Amino acid sequence: MKLLQNSYFLKLKKNSLALTFLLFTLFLIFFSTSNMQAAKDGLSLWINNIFPSLFPFFIAVELLNHTHIPHYLGKLFKKIMKPLFNVPGIGAYAFFMGVVSGYPVGAKIVTNLRNQNLCTKEEGERMLTFTNNSGPLFIIASVGISMFHDTSIGILLLVTHLLACLTVAFLFRFWKYNERTPREDKINSSHEIHLENLGLVLSQSISSAIRSVVMIGGFIVFFSVLLSILTQLKFFELTVTLFTPLITNKAFISPVLSGLLELTSGLNLVSLVPSIKLGMNVIIAAFLLGFGGISILLQVWSITSTSDLSIKPYLYGKLLQGTLASVYTFLIISNISYFRYLLL
Repeated sequence: MKLLQNSYFLKLKKNSLALTFLLFTLFLIFFSTSNMQAAKDGLSLWINNIFPSLFPFFIAVELLNHTHIPHYLGKLFKKIMKPLFNVPGIGAYAFFMGVVSGYPVGAKIVTNLRNQNLCTKEEGERMLTFTNNSGPLFIIASVGISMFHDTSIGILLLVTHLLACLTVAFLFRFWKYNERTPREDKINSSHEIHLENLGLVLSQSISSAIRSVVMIGGFIVFFSVLLSILTQLKFFELTVTLFTPLITNKAFISPVLSGLLELTSGLNLVSLVPSIKLGMNVIIAAFLLGFGGISILLQVWSITSTSDLSIKPYLYGKLLQGTLASVYTFLIISNISYFRYLLL
């Protein structure tokens, strides 16, 4: 009997993904009306916000990868990046571009560096933990101004986001400290851009940027539909009921779960939760911004899958970054008089 039970569970485990996808397909049919609207909303978000903001950056990244600029930055910041974060100087290029551009540009740059053998596998995994971040435009404009209606909250979240990011970078300098795969610290001349091959490089850069941004759009639409299905199944209401005995303010449960799945939707819901102390909303938003959500995690995974980089350090790093960002936010709110109004 026990043998039959073990065999049953093994078969169930083996076919769990197939069953999950089958249920997802059935729910697409059962909740077709709400799913269609969710897909339209996700597509609208991608067309109106994500595509215009990310597409030019993806092209710029691809073009810069064909120049000496990343290597010049590498030489300039080598004495900072190597001692502090145990990564090559070229990691500064991935960090700066990742901060300015937002998710998931940093991961794309690191993956390109690894595929060009300009960093070791271990160095690439360390860089993944801190080069992929929310952009300042998104944090200040979208979260601070549009969601919380307060520019100072956006600036606070940006500061704690970057502080947490740099802390993670320092802590992960010890990731696989004693392991090292070979790399070449030189420029591949055939990869450089010249007037003779400008047209070819530009077309290749645009094609690569289109693939990346369309992939991101696909994830946004998928998770918009997934959230719609979970809402129709009363998943969030059931979860709230389950966790009510453990959590004082149950109003945050559903928004946090949404944010763990898809960042933008979750942040918007968190900002709308009525709370005696707005600081709680801001602290939770800091965690979600640091973690990024499962949607972005899968976007990064799809990018890194073209290399030998493991996704595990990225996941550990983002969980740690979210935790540290919320702690830093709480400490600043509690100790700097300017932000005391968030605790009133």
